[in-house]
Amino acid sequence: MSNNRKKVHYAWWVLLGLVIMVGFAKGGVMTAGGLFLTPVTEDLGIGIGSLSLYFGISSIVTMIFLPIAGKMIAKYNIRMLLVVSIILEAGSFAMFGFMNSVWGWYLFAVPMAIGSTFVTQIAGPVLINNWFKKHNGLAIGIMVASGGAFGAILQPMAGNLIASEGWRSTYMILGVIVMAVVIPVVLLTLRMSPKQKGLQPYGVSEVEKTDKTSTQTTTDINKGVTAAVAKKSGAFYALLIFFFFITSISAFGQHVAPFAMGLGYDITFAGNAMGGWQLGVLVGALTFGILSDKIGAKNTAIFAMLLGLVPVGILILVPEKTMMFRLAIGIYGFVVASLGTLGPLLTTAIFGNKEYSQIYASAVIGLAIAGVVAIPGYGYVFELTGSYTFALYAIACMLIMNVIAIVLAFRGKKKLEKAGLWK
Repeated sequence: MSNNRKKVHYAWWVLLGLVIMVGFAKGGVMTAGGLFLTPVTEDLGIGIGSLSLYFGISSIVTMIFLPIAGKMIAKYNIRMLLVVSIILEAGSFAMFGFMNSVWGWYLFAVPMAIGSTFVTQIAGPVLINNWFKKHNGLAIGIMVASGGAFGAILQPMAGNLIASEGWRSTYMILGVIVMAVVIPVVLLTLRMSPKQKGLQPYGVSEVEKTDKTSTQTTTDINKGVTAAVAKKSGAFYALLIFFFFITSISAFGQHVAPFAMGLGYDITFAGNAMGGWQLGVLVGALTFGILSDKIGAKNTAIFAMLLGLVPVGILILVPEKTMMFRLAIGIYGFVVASLGTLGPLLTTAIFGNKEYSQIYASAVIGLAIAGVVAIPGYGYVFELTGSYTFALYAIACMLIMNVIAIVLAFRGKKKLEKAGLWK
């Protein structure tokens, strides 16, 4: 009996696999892209706005592919999907090192985005929702924190590699490392559902103890609204707005390096600053995961948005002060961890678990739309004005608007409950 009690539930092995997959894919590929903007544009004579447009193309592809990905992940073998996806994502990133024209980035942005849709957006929340009925918020937080933990190591490394080996070699090195590490981990650890291992979700027995019968527990676990009902509700559009704004806010991370270098800092400093950003993501993801379990996703999200005004104010007023710049970037990373952590938790809190994957896949279209607009938009603002000040004022406004969106989303939930649609 004691041996059984000490045995680690397989859900934690699934989480470990997700931590490594998301950590390398985000920290080593997706959030590292901004470090290359200045060296590539200076070497090839391309404008930052023009090059960063490839992020927008990625977002368009993501927006189109998200509904398809939501259906595919429920239909096909999860491990095979993720192996192909990581090859598309990291392999395309490595191919950037061979490009001599901006059209190369536009071309390979397409397969990179298709792969990223599965690896960094859909798979993690769906698998955690399947495997964890207890500590769901903590598990999401740990997964999102992995992007910060690995990014805190990989991004300063990337900055140093760009300085010593050049941007071409760094693209290739990072892409190959990510594929070599992630593919075996996916094959060894990830499974779609507990049934495939002959198990129940982690924590389901504790949930049963809080209810009178196991029948009631099953009902509670699957409680919520259908995707068809959700998509017609005001709560859904408020959540869509939240995703749009928080993604636009997060997208500024791709411009931290050009912002820093525009102030006179070098690429090594920019890489280290992005390492601080990733440490902020690490701490923020864990903090928001724990807070959401304690005070709820709504209150945690409002706190995160209001806190975001602090680093924005610092970057507007005193960006030339080295320590203040580092502090602001670290706090900014802390705040944007709310995208990966609170996005899935808000979706569950507002719409329940009944058809979570379909609703979440539809809501994160707001994420894709924001990527189309925000990342190249910040680049063109810099090209036209010579600074990011105007973009920072826009970010402050978006933080405030998101507080309003959160409040409206939960009011919409109450309307669904009153109408008897949340069941």
